[in-house]
Amino acid sequence: MTESFAKIAARYSVILFDAYGVLKNSFGVMPGVLDTLVRLKNEGKHMYVVTNDASRSPQVMARAYVHPTHGELISAERHVTSGLLTSEFLRTKVRTGRVAYLGKPSSAYYIEQAGLIPVPIAQCEAHADVSALALLDDEGFDWQLDMNRALNLLRHRNIPVVVANADPTYPVDTHNVAIAVGSLGDLMERIVHKRFIRFGKPDTLMYAYAYAQAQTNTAIPKLDKSQVLMVGDTLDTDILGGNKFGIDTVLVLSGNTRRETAELEINSTGIIPNYVCESVLG
Repeated sequence: MTESFAKIAARYSVILFDAYGVLKNSFGVMPGVLDTLVRLKNEGKHMYVVTNDASRSPQVMARAYVHPTHGELISAERHVTSGLLTSEFLRTKVRTGRVAYLGKPSSAYYIEQAGLIPVPIAQCEAHADVSALALLDDEGFDWQLDMNRALNLLRHRNIPVVVANADPTYPVDTHNVAIAVGSLGDLMERIVHKRFIRFGKPDTLMYAYAYAQAQTNTAIPKLDKSQVLMVGDTLDTDILGGNKFGIDTVLVLSGNTRRETAELEINSTGIIPNYVCESVLG
């Protein structure tokens, strides 16, 4: 069922990688990944990270992909995050004021980039003077106390709610997953009976952003979608989004999708990747 990732990658000029479950997990970059990226770079591949992670800035994310000998492998400019789309929404639609947020202090970067003032939800009472609420990360706050603060804020204030990461879960390691902020958004939406604004895969904006960036690369004249490959570990975000955008996709079994159930999930969902690989190492 599975194929060699190295042989598949050889057919493409641009490779878009999901981060968690493909290149890294909660413990950091997975063993062997940096050497794989070095090989791809030496083969002339142009690599981008397309991630629903809004927990830190692209500059911080890029530091994970620095090889001790070969240096930086995927620059900050080649990290397309759902946080960037969130920041653009806040800048153009909310425009001024304070924005309450759930997440680590580092995730507030995307609010600051929009020219707004980030306020941790722990500092917000039910009638707090804020212009929006942003769900940026599943860490950095007290789940019980701060989720309740957020719910009561929404009961008293009619403000837009932005979910910067649509993922319901993320891989902790090769065997376990954890609840992501997308699931927190689902829970809150159901309780307050309001519609939230969501960014991230499978929204094709993420892929369009990366594709437009790649098209400006003079080293790949007349770039066509047939030259682009999306690599992800989740059918209903990475693979569905890539399919909708019209690029080839490869499902890797190193993250959310388990080897034992991959074929069943593909058949039952109808979300069909072009290829299936054990990981990006093969």
